[in-house]
Amino acid sequence: MASKTRRPAPSAPSASRRYSPRTRLLAGVLAVVMVGSGFAVGIASITNRGSSTTDVLVPTDCPAHDKSDAPRYRFDARPIFCLSSGITYTAVFDTSEGEIRFTLDRIGMPETTNNFVALARYGYYDNTLLFRIDPSIGIIQGGAPTTNDWSDPGPGYQIPDEGGTFHRLANEGVSGPFSYESGQLVMARSAGLNSSGAQFFFTTTESVSLLDSQGSYLLFGTTDNAGQSVLDAMMDLYVVDPDSPYGGGPSHEIVVRSVAIVEG
Repeated sequence: MASKTRRPAPSAPSASRRYSPRTRLLAGVLAVVMVGSGFAVGIASITNRGSSTTDVLVPTDCPAHDKSDAPRYRFDARPIFCLSSGITYTAVFDTSEGEIRFTLDRIGMPETTNNFVALARYGYYDNTLLFRIDPSIGIIQGGAPTTNDWSDPGPGYQIPDEGGTFHRLANEGVSGPFSYESGQLVMARSAGLNSSGAQFFFTTTESVSLLDSQGSYLLFGTTDNAGQSVLDAMMDLYVVDPDSPYGGGPSHEIVVRSVAIVEG
């Protein structure tokens, strides 16, 4: 591993040089960068969960609130709808760098919120890495329990796009209705419509507005000032690493110990 040196978040590069050749080959277009690229990091404190060792769940019931159904990582279909009208849902991330609370958009993004709540209650995100930091677009990415990198096969299904109008682009990407700022919880996606599954990212700096030109990443949660402070501290862990596909990553593993769903 090459020596690492700390640097401030760079100004946003053009799309033509933001990602490595390897990433462009795999992703094809910028619209797939959130799932179709990433960097591998050491995972000595995390155990990979190979798909061959996990049972596929048929989600015919809602997951237990106390996670007694956990852990579950593979499904034959997306979870059934289990959110209740009039209830506020908050995702509480217990991370190695501190707690982050996101108020979820049950009304505007019901299917996306339901999917995240179900996966969290199945323990899908527990003891996983936030494996990618990208200051050029102001994001921190996670949600890959099987491999703890971009190549994770996902939960076995995809969820529908919602929250506005989506269009397929000539370059096989997708445009959507969202704009982004720091302190948000957003679903990652690959190319094509209705392509989000389980990976997510936190928005951390104003550079994330570079994704507004796509607007297709499903925005479904916001944090408060305390949560933003934790996100800022995470972003400060970024160091240059020429051996990574992105040119850098966190100086040490950032672990999501658990994600709890609080109803109010």
